[in-house]
Amino acid sequence: MPRARVLSGVQPTGSLHLGNWLGAIRNWVDLQDTHDTFFCVVDLHAITVPHDPQRLAADTRSTAALYLACGIDPAKATVFVQSHVPAHSELCWLLNCVTPLNWLERMIQFKEKAVKQGDQVSVGLLDYPVLMAADILLYDADLVPVGEDQKQHLELARDIAQQRINARFAPRDAEGEPIPVLKVPEPLILKEGARVMSLTDGRSKMSKSDPNEGSRINLLDPPELITKKVKRAKTDPVMGLEFDNPERPETDNLLGLYALLSGKGREAAASECAGMGWGTFKPLLAEVLVEALRPIQTRYAELSADPAQLDQVLAQGQERASTVANASLARTRAALGFLPAQESAGTT
Repeated sequence: MPRARVLSGVQPTGSLHLGNWLGAIRNWVDLQDTHDTFFCVVDLHAITVPHDPQRLAADTRSTAALYLACGIDPAKATVFVQSHVPAHSELCWLLNCVTPLNWLERMIQFKEKAVKQGDQVSVGLLDYPVLMAADILLYDADLVPVGEDQKQHLELARDIAQQRINARFAPRDAEGEPIPVLKVPEPLILKEGARVMSLTDGRSKMSKSDPNEGSRINLLDPPELITKKVKRAKTDPVMGLEFDNPERPETDNLLGLYALLSGKGREAAASECAGMGWGTFKPLLAEVLVEALRPIQTRYAELSADPAQLDQVLAQGQERASTVANASLARTRAALGFLPAQESAGTT
């Protein structure tokens, strides 16, 4: 029986941080042993906001290398760069033309980001949920790992696939039954440990877009910087650490990181740290963080020293991803009434 297919990706905007690893990539590593996995670096999404062209390529390579450094095995999973597969852009356009504008205008993230950008808001920012839908639907994904902030985007992809494509354009079989053009994906809810909060505000998620560098632990931060950030992390004056106290969000976050990365679990960590002061706990947490990230940083350095290895992985990923994506695109083109593309005859 074929494995269920999973697709996910991260934008190459800035360095990946602890939240990206614990909230997504560490789960991907487990999924690659049980599912047919496609993991892409979604560089097309990175230009929906103002960006530095000189950094985009470097950040794209760095993100792909970190996928591998965190344990993604290209022998088990397909690792590729979104823009290397032109079908993403073409399917996005086809879906644009059947997606109601008001579906996009109600997207929460667009409203939040549009406020920040003012009159510089691009069409791409409004439209990137359709590109995200194209990303998912191209690969016949059965499951898409989602956190709380991405549920609305997956629902949009499901609605576009079912209501705007399959229901309107699906061809019929000999018995007159519709043959779905695009697979309607299901959400894969991530397990405990997926939500990592900011070091400066325990009520906000750790984010690459936060202008305060001290709010996050980047996967490539050196040990001395990790120690410094943990030392400066926001805490409270209460003695002893505990879970699930809504008045102590930073405590819950930092203790949760210790429980997860030490491997001790929540019960043992809570017991160990119940009477501990911050002066004792923070060096303990910093040490656990440094050791948890050491293997990732070592593997990343090896990959950086051998660029050809990463190039080969991405080329192989592009080839497999293109094969799957082009088949989905061809079905959609045919359902919408486009003539099939002809092979070039070449010139003499």
